[in-house]
Amino acid sequence: MNKAITTKPRGSAAPVREDDAKIQWVDLLRRGFPLIFLVTLIVIFTIMSPRFLSLDNLSSVLDEGTVLLVTALGMTFIIMAGSIDISVGAIVAVSALVAAVTVNTLGVLAIIPAVAVGALCGSVNGLLLAVGKVPSFIATLGTMVVYRGLVLYFTRGAPVSIDNDLFLNTYSGITFGIPNSVMIGLALAAVAWAVINFTVFGREVRAIGGGERVSILTGISVTRVKILMYVLLGGLCGVAGLLQGARTMAATSQLGLGLELDAIAAVVVGGTPLTGGLGSIVGTLLGVLIITLLSSGMNMAGVDPYLQNIIKGVVLIVAVFINIDRKKIGIIK
Repeated sequence: MNKAITTKPRGSAAPVREDDAKIQWVDLLRRGFPLIFLVTLIVIFTIMSPRFLSLDNLSSVLDEGTVLLVTALGMTFIIMAGSIDISVGAIVAVSALVAAVTVNTLGVLAIIPAVAVGALCGSVNGLLLAVGKVPSFIATLGTMVVYRGLVLYFTRGAPVSIDNDLFLNTYSGITFGIPNSVMIGLALAAVAWAVINFTVFGREVRAIGGGERVSILTGISVTRVKILMYVLLGGLCGVAGLLQGARTMAATSQLGLGLELDAIAAVVVGGTPLTGGLGSIVGTLLGVLIITLLSSGMNMAGVDPYLQNIIKGVVLIVAVFINIDRKKIGIIK
């Protein structure tokens, strides 16, 4: 009898150890996926085009990726909380238009109304979700159409030029060989990193993504946090719109088209699962580099532009497949 008692635990201990090892391996893959993928892209595109790692190309890539970075920083908070926002491209267009209209009067300070309008658009999204109880995808799908429609209405499809030299030099110039937009983007990334890791708001966003009902029971004001995180995203879209307008020297109705897909892809590829509860700004930075280098590398390699969207879509699917936490989803619908 004693033998039977001692052999049973021994026989049942092995599967537990195997399960633990499997979980550890999957977690390691999730954490290392962005860096592994980034290095793989760099190696592949460097072999295909030696000019890929040139300083001029890397500087251009960083400059091009700044708008995506600033938008993705705000999207990190949204996805980490288990929500989504597909209106960011339209908010960027609205903010760029406001900057273009006010730049001749305010100059460099046109950033104030641009960010304010972006935050206002974000607050509408947050109110629809948190107070109106409209699912985030549906709410932002509707506001995306509204915001894009507003830009089309006021511009009539014509570009609004930006020709204020001080404004352009400040937001799209170069200082010590580094684009000003890149410095602005990295400064905002540092602030976002500090907010996520060292503030109550950052912990609350993570907690809501981990379990909204539990967050309510622990005393977190979920409504307040949801509204604030959408306001934050809207404000960052305001900065992104300003930078994009300065870069193109005009605000157009087509500005920001497709940016929502790239922003979501950058955040998810960077290791933030759509199920929420996890995420990091460092991961988002890697994700932005991956998406930007992927586009730049495919252009330099001469990949068909119509094929590039297919490749981006495959990358997003693979990233979601690897990063999704299936333990938090009982039924996949």
